[in-house]
Amino acid sequence: MTEPPSVHAQRGTHTGGSVSAPLPDTTVRRLALGLSTGALAWSTVSFVYGFDPATEMGIKITDLGGLAFQFGVCFLLAIMVRTGATGVSRAARAMLQVERVLLALAMAWSFFHAFFPSARDSAWLGILDAFWPLSMLGMFVIGLKVAIGGRWRGAARFWPLVAESWVVVTLPSMMIFGTSVSDIVGAAHLLVGYTTLGLIVAFRPELVRREH
Repeated sequence: MTEPPSVHAQRGTHTGGSVSAPLPDTTVRRLALGLSTGALAWSTVSFVYGFDPATEMGIKITDLGGLAFQFGVCFLLAIMVRTGATGVSRAARAMLQVERVLLALAMAWSFFHAFFPSARDSAWLGILDAFWPLSMLGMFVIGLKVAIGGRWRGAARFWPLVAESWVVVTLPSMMIFGTSVSDIVGAAHLLVGYTTLGLIVAFRPELVRREH
């Protein structure tokens, strides 16, 4: 006999051999608002200082704004992991764990670049710097997987791809139009993309829960 959805929800969601309890709406909202807050912080300082400021104060503030954004993306990944946003196969789950590693290394760059100016020209920090765009490219791939997989629904299904297209929109705009335009494009995209995504999930947490 088929169990009613309420019994299945109490037992948790089966994900490739493991069972995880569903995220409460309050937790989803808290994590999603953390994403919005981090994206809003980075957008605000980027509108003021740009993405490549010339002053020490500007560098530190934009680094910290970027770090706040990265923490927000960590919150987004936490929701994705617990809801199986990319799917329940081993490869789909591994995708999110790989992104967590890439993001952690990018966050290390933000921290050291902000607080250790003397290390900015070092080779090891230059290596860490590469993980900033790599982590954002990773999020773009994840956005594609979420949209194609359809485990999230409604606006939550497609808005991750909008948000995570940041790198494929901002970098070309810089190469074509220069930093003065790309700074505005990048800062505005954070509002349209990640900030809005957080609000969508916060106000409609049921969209990221798999229907059974």
